[in-house]
Amino acid sequence: MPSVHVHLMAGYTPADKTRLMKALSEAVRFVVPAAPEAVSVFLNEVPASDYMRGGTHRTPAPALQDPAAVVLEYLKAMEARDLNKAQAHLGADFRMVFPGTGEMETIAELIDWAKPRYRFVNKTYQGVEAFQGETGAIVYTRGTLSGEWPDSSHFSGIRFIDRFEVTDNKITRQDVWNDIAETKGKA
Repeated sequence: MPSVHVHLMAGYTPADKTRLMKALSEAVRFVVPAAPEAVSVFLNEVPASDYMRGGTHRTPAPALQDPAAVVLEYLKAMEARDLNKAQAHLGADFRMVFPGTGEMETIAELIDWAKPRYRFVNKTYQGVEAFQGETGAIVYTRGTLSGEWPDSSHFSGIRFIDRFEVTDNKITRQDVWNDIAETKGKA
């Protein structure tokens, strides 16, 4: 029965603390073959006035946003064509790769590339998974695409997987895999 004890400066919201404890439970289960209910996490909060590092009182850093929420907000803004809101989720060095493209750096490049391929696309999510990588969070979204071809005919049920890298609450990379070309070739 694994037990994790964490000392944390006071000041985080209940939602942030819940995210932290869930993430620690999952990290333990990534290595130790324990059922979820067998992992205990104890969070011991320390008032900032009772904490020093380097001879100086410290305050807690703000919690990072849930990287899955950052990605889903971006995708929702893209689907709604709220391009300014979508852009606000992207880091300065953002790069994306879609099937058949090289690296693109801007939403405008993506829209220009997509224009002759489809009029619009909607996503139905079957799963969203997030985990910490070496330099930031990795988020995978997967599910099916539906939408409209340039000739106004509809499509649906096309599989997709998107992989995102999120650093400091900003999306820095998006890699996309889907079956649009295979489906379009059969139409």
